[in-house]
Amino acid sequence: MQLFAPADLDQLQPDLAYFTEMTEWVKNFLGRPHPDLGRSGPVCPFVPRALQLDTIRLAVIRTQAMGQSQIEEIVRRYRDQFLELEPQSGEMAFYKAIMLVFPDVSPEQAPELIDAVQQKLKPFFVEQGLMIGEFHQQNETPGLHNPHFRPLRSPIPMLAIRFMAESDLPFLERMSDQPQLRVRYLQAYLERMSSIIKDEAKLSHARKALALAQAQLAQGHPVTIPQDYLAAPKVSKCPFARLARAFG
Repeated sequence: MQLFAPADLDQLQPDLAYFTEMTEWVKNFLGRPHPDLGRSGPVCPFVPRALQLDTIRLAVIRTQAMGQSQIEEIVRRYRDQFLELEPQSGEMAFYKAIMLVFPDVSPEQAPELIDAVQQKLKPFFVEQGLMIGEFHQQNETPGLHNPHFRPLRSPIPMLAIRFMAESDLPFLERMSDQPQLRVRYLQAYLERMSSIIKDEAKLSHARKALALAQAQLAQGHPVTIPQDYLAAPKVSKCPFARLARAFG
């Protein structure tokens, strides 16, 4: 992992402490199996290869006296920086990630502030083929394979930016999101993945999810969910390697 050093060198020393803490968490939690995960492999399949390639960058964002809109603007700028960041092709391009760490945000503030920023900006990331994930100590998002596991809990509040992957579909079709949002998410997913995913069953499921969201949006009230939509196809254990080759 690499640290985006601050312009103020006096701030570098405390930033190094946060960098060390988060690096250990990424390696020892996200990058390793967990007994409560509900499947084999590391908590985040993306992390081990990204660590090998050294493509994860971490920035410590000081937010004292900042409001939500100011934090949103900072995160938007990092989205643009991520898209311009080298390399632009090949495996290393796909495994790029930027982790924005917010040590000034308390554990009590994080569920409201970090989650609000993520929810506000997610559409603008997804439509660029990116994902933005929210992490903090009180994150209640359940694991996909074990609803009692909490994979998005981190020691310091954080937002993580990376490219969209095939396995992100469950995060883009959540029925808890409004139909208009799901339409935007799923259109972006299909636009990005249609030329990469070769399993027609998975593409078909994404199209059904989009059609359902469009129907709900048009009718303005809940639509009966078809049984074949509920039978979602399983995602392969690690779709990242196949998608990384597409960046060549």
